[in-house]
Amino acid sequence: MIYRRIIKFSGILLLFPIVLNTNARADESNLVTALQNTYSACVGIDAALADLKKMAGINTAITGVGTGLGVGATVVGIVKANKDAAAKEIANKINYSKQPINVMPTESEMNAISSEFDSADLESEFSRLRKQSKSLGNWRTGLLAGNTVTNVAGAIIAGKNKTDGDLQNQIDNCKAAIGELRRARARARIDGTDTGEANAIISACEGFETVDVSKINDRAKGAMISSAVGAGLGLTGTITSAVANSDSVRKDNVDISQKTNADWNKEKNINTAANILSGTSTVASGVATVFNATQISAIKKVANIASKCTEVLK
Repeated sequence: MIYRRIIKFSGILLLFPIVLNTNARADESNLVTALQNTYSACVGIDAALADLKKMAGINTAITGVGTGLGVGATVVGIVKANKDAAAKEIANKINYSKQPINVMPTESEMNAISSEFDSADLESEFSRLRKQSKSLGNWRTGLLAGNTVTNVAGAIIAGKNKTDGDLQNQIDNCKAAIGELRRARARARIDGTDTGEANAIISACEGFETVDVSKINDRAKGAMISSAVGAGLGLTGTITSAVANSDSVRKDNVDISQKTNADWNKEKNINTAANILSGTSTVASGVATVFNATQISAIKKVANIASKCTEVLK
């Protein structure tokens, strides 16, 4: 009986290395499979992110140009307002000079009137200021139109420049593959299998496990909304500026004395509205530019991980 037990135990001891060797080969096979899965899941993510980064850069440039155009339109509008105010003041002087004098002015008043009205051709100065105002109004309208176009383009690009389901799935699959590779590496280490390749891949690609691509889409959404708002304000400002600079509002074709204070105030109010719309459109363009710039930053964080991972996987 004792001999049988000894023989049975000896047989188990003889089979134990075979079992260990079989388990080692299985763990090695699992490690190879995990490595292959990681290659398949993680390669190519950097290329998709490169396209997103490129378009975000283009959109930043576009909305930046739009912001500059909006600033230009606002500055031109302010200069135009000053020209209009100076023209109105001269018109008042011209109208005053044409009024009949019911009371004989004193000698000092006569000297003041002579000094004020004879030293310059007020009507010529008035005409010059109004021509400058007209030109500035056209410039403001053109700059606002340019701002509107860039905002429309910015809204379209931002609306499309987001991570789609395919990229999100690829990143999720890469995360899962890295997790499985980490577990396969742990089992392989126990059996003394070489895990150098797995170590390098995990070290380079493990950043994917904490990646949050929703930030990329959030920035894109913010840029799209800001650009859309800017486009609406810019279009309204363009129309308002054109109306303010129209002959029916300016009334440059009538005699100076026939343009009433109500006419001057109407022109001023419409120009003020155009300037306000120009300023708010500029702010919207600036906000869109900031969103685009921060989207680039968010893409870069993920792209740096993807680039580092792809370099190891090559």
